[in-house]
Amino acid sequence: MSTQTAKTTQNTNQSNNVFAIYQQNVQKCFESITKNTPQYFQATTHFQEECMKAAQKSFDAAITMQQEFAQKSGLSSDVPDAAKSVIVDFNKQIIQASSIQNQIVKTTVDTTTQNVKAFNDNVSTFTDLNKNIIQSWISAFTPTRN
Repeated sequence: MSTQTAKTTQNTNQSNNVFAIYQQNVQKCFESITKNTPQYFQATTHFQEECMKAAQKSFDAAITMQQEFAQKSGLSSDVPDAAKSVIVDFNKQIIQASSIQNQIVKTTVDTTTQNVKAFNDNVSTFTDLNKNIIQSWISAFTPTRN
């Protein structure tokens, strides 16, 4: 039997085994995901950057337009010191809250990543434990021959 025929026979035999088919297809899915993930992250990052630029340009344009309107119409744009202080303090608090939120999210993601890594490191142990449990069930329910 040639090597090619043996390989075809082996592939045919594997394709009849539900677990081999399942494993092959799962592996193909993960290979595809692994290949596409960097492109997804790059596209998402680029989209986020463009959204931030658009938001900033929109706010800047609105402020410029309102400022020009106020100047041309003779409206005063002076803000009392108390109001200015409230606005500045409020903005500082928003930035501080956002910073704390970002730290919490980063810590949560880092912790979750470590937990998944720990799980990955222990998959074999979990598998062995499950095999032992299954074997004890099989032993308990398999009739003994006298």
